[in-house]
Amino acid sequence: MENPLTPDDLASLRTDFVANRAYRITQNAVTKVGILDVALDRDVVTGTDHSVSHLIDDWKVTNQKKSGRCWLFAGLNLLRVGAMSAMNVKDFEFSQNHIMFWDKLERANYYLNAIVETRDREVDDRTVAHLLGSVADDGGQWNMFVSLVGKHGLVPQSVMPETQSSSETARMNGILRKVLREGAMTLRELDGGDDVLDKARTEILGVVHRILSVHLGTPPERFDWQWTDKDRKFHRDGMLTPVEFAARYATLPIEEYACLVHDPRATSPYGRTFTVDYLGNVVGGPAVTYLNVEMELLKRLAQEQLVGGEPVWFGCDVGQQMSLDLGLWDAALYDYGSIYDHEFAMGKADRLVYRESLMTHAMLFTGVDVIDGVPRRWRVENSWGDEKGVKGYWTMNDSWFDEYVFEIAVPRRLLPPELAERLDDDPIVLPAWDPMGSLA
Repeated sequence: MENPLTPDDLASLRTDFVANRAYRITQNAVTKVGILDVALDRDVVTGTDHSVSHLIDDWKVTNQKKSGRCWLFAGLNLLRVGAMSAMNVKDFEFSQNHIMFWDKLERANYYLNAIVETRDREVDDRTVAHLLGSVADDGGQWNMFVSLVGKHGLVPQSVMPETQSSSETARMNGILRKVLREGAMTLRELDGGDDVLDKARTEILGVVHRILSVHLGTPPERFDWQWTDKDRKFHRDGMLTPVEFAARYATLPIEEYACLVHDPRATSPYGRTFTVDYLGNVVGGPAVTYLNVEMELLKRLAQEQLVGGEPVWFGCDVGQQMSLDLGLWDAALYDYGSIYDHEFAMGKADRLVYRESLMTHAMLFTGVDVIDGVPRRWRVENSWGDEKGVKGYWTMNDSWFDEYVFEIAVPRRLLPPELAERLDDDPIVLPAWDPMGSLA
């Protein structure tokens, strides 16, 4: 079918626009001050208070800077609450650089294993094309975080501090992509059995390890840990391995947590577990598994955890209906419909199917405002530093939760028994390119 735009079509489009006074006034406004300022719904802004009935946080926010490590920051921010309590300190950060080093190395190994496993397929096979297109990304998911902590442990930020490349990952990631794609070519074209492939894979990983060490530093095998608490009392633990440090100060049993999602598409029935093909980082570690539940339950469990005094790790589509200046999310924050005289009618399921929405960011709930047992807004600890939002904290109105929050991590014990049993079922396997395989 060919339907070129004709001169009559173009003239009609222009005439229709010019003839409408409201369109021309809107054009004058948007070309002068920008769409966000014009579309901002003042009633939403003035009707939102940043206070909440249940507040946990009293610490400073962290800053992932120019990196996509939000899922790691959110996970470490969840764990640092217990660490601060155990050490009796006002502020503390685990090393985000340390855990990223191991994620990059483990993910390189995971990637190369996937390349070997799919080497008999054509290079333009959809799964192979997906693997080649998603190399050395910064993002991740909850189960990937749990795998890293369990295998490699944690260290204080002072033991493996930030570097230029950990805070601005683009250049390093670009080099890693070159090496890994070249490695993929080598492995796909190599003649020989498993021994030959394993030798080549090991050599590629040696290059990856060298690059990571140059950019991020060398992770410590052991380190000496001592500190002074907020009562000015001195403590000394002596020499610890990262795994020993994590066992002592990461007090939450995150391996017993479940990742719950709200995916309203028919491909993911409620009450079922599912996974996404080739989504993971640690070979041999737990699979990235989601339990799909209805939104009412997702919110109830998040609320219970917050009221009980524990923050909640969550993933969302952060850029939708968001104000950086105000530190605010609301499903109707920007009235684009009135600006463009068009009804934006996609629901959450449709936005997933047509790639208009997906998980893009992970953060921490640290408070909730509850009226008569029902949440109306949520307090969020972001990892974008203290210059955005309200000193780095944000307010999410409940309408936004419904539309753009996709997942939370909660202890299995909070689940209704019939759903907790479903966690042990064999998951539905969605294809590697499914939007629920996106990296927060």
